[in-house]
Amino acid sequence: MNIEKISDINDIDELKENLFFLVGEFDQKERNYQSEIKILNEQIKSLQDRLFGRKTEKIHKPDGQLPLFDMPEPDLPIQEEPEDVTIKEHTRKKRGRKPLPPNLPRIEVIHELSEEERQCGCGCLRERSGQEVSEQLDYIPAQVRVIRNIRYKYACKNCEGTEDDKPAVSIARMPDQIIPKSIATPGLLAHILTAKFADALPFYRQEKQFKRLGVEIPRSTMCGWAMKTAEACDIILDMMKKAVLQSDLINIDETPVRVLKEPGRIKSYMWVFKGTSRGRPVLLYHYDPSRSGDVAASFLNGYKGIVQTDGYSGYGFLDKKKDILHVGCWVHARRKFVEVTKAVSRKTKTPVGNAATALKYIGKLYKIEKAARENQLSPREIYEKRQTEAVPILEEFKKWLDATVEKVPPKSLLGKAVNYTLNEWDRLIRYIEDGRVGPDNNAVENAIRPFVVGRKNWLFSCTPEGARASAAIYSLIETAKANGLEPYWYLKHLFENLPEAMSDEDFKALLPQQIDKDQIAVPTP
Repeated sequence: MNIEKISDINDIDELKENLFFLVGEFDQKERNYQSEIKILNEQIKSLQDRLFGRKTEKIHKPDGQLPLFDMPEPDLPIQEEPEDVTIKEHTRKKRGRKPLPPNLPRIEVIHELSEEERQCGCGCLRERSGQEVSEQLDYIPAQVRVIRNIRYKYACKNCEGTEDDKPAVSIARMPDQIIPKSIATPGLLAHILTAKFADALPFYRQEKQFKRLGVEIPRSTMCGWAMKTAEACDIILDMMKKAVLQSDLINIDETPVRVLKEPGRIKSYMWVFKGTSRGRPVLLYHYDPSRSGDVAASFLNGYKGIVQTDGYSGYGFLDKKKDILHVGCWVHARRKFVEVTKAVSRKTKTPVGNAATALKYIGKLYKIEKAARENQLSPREIYEKRQTEAVPILEEFKKWLDATVEKVPPKSLLGKAVNYTLNEWDRLIRYIEDGRVGPDNNAVENAIRPFVVGRKNWLFSCTPEGARASAAIYSLIETAKANGLEPYWYLKHLFENLPEAMSDEDFKALLPQQIDKDQIAVPTP
């Protein structure tokens, strides 16, 4: 009804009815505008927090009752149970400087008094009565050395090699090298690759460091060494892939990577697959220009077991596999609600509103997992504990979500968090079906973090071949780290022994998940 049309109405009752209708229409529009403004403000705060806020997802726990909720609260409150906290007796260690490692070499520097300073007032010389010892940590810059391989030649001066079929001149055999005819030793290769792929030091920075040591090693040379080394390790990587596919549980994640000379691609992806072998972690990086679910499907071809992923739609094919139990990730669901609390509770730093209620439910689930870890429960015992303790919480949480989704705008941050959790619900609750799987995909997310840190430094790969080589070396280094090995010493051990390996047993003995710390000779200074 327009105002111009109202002016033509002569009947008072009809005029009142139309005015009431017009006021109601204005009120509805105002409420819609206010709702849109609130959603936009939430989005602005969320974007500001992503740009300038802290990246941690830790939240401050309130001391008392939660503040007033930002949205109407359903009639399904959480019943908080008082906790009995027992504090064990303990002794505090005195704070102070940690002692220097005893295996470091010691050089003694004697500080002696002169004869004049030892002179006593009575005319006698003071005698030594004790000593004080203090230690300082010194540093010797890295040294680059040249290894000269000298091979003596032997010849028979009597017959000059005419009496048998052997060569006239005999010479000692050079040990096989990881890169044939290269000037790089296993130690140098291990140092360069560890510096880039474990310490995130790009080749161009290493080139400058070597120049300061008086040696010129172009970054292109180092890049070539990395690719040839990765190619030489193909058989090791194939065995690592086989070990992942033989695991009861595989965790999968992926992250973008820029490859300049990948045809038709601005953004490519580095995939990470985590499995176990004899209870030890195995991490396999895999480069592919696509983020399609076909990449994971191809890798998992024929696999039977448990697969845990985040909520990316590309993993949807796993739900249709009869031989695969597809488990979701509670951390990703929790992260959605944390974003709400950051946008709504920036001043109080304490979660408020419905998002805080959701976080309390999820927190209760993780308390159960923490207790299971502390008590070192077996997979069967974890399964039983989840059935008795986690299932009731999940059922209550589901009711809360179903009630909340009807009361929040779907475009708001809270609405998106609730809808995400409901859409992923069937995957999220599957972790309770098997004690071998955890509630989240953190294991593989932590494994992919070193790659993300390195990417901030070297920014991109030049060619697809270089990206595949990076995936191979990251697989070796991160699996070594996950099994408690120092990356440099593992790579040096691998590069020294791989060229001489002949049988499957020889190659298996070089797998990072097969090696114990004592097998790698780490020389003491």
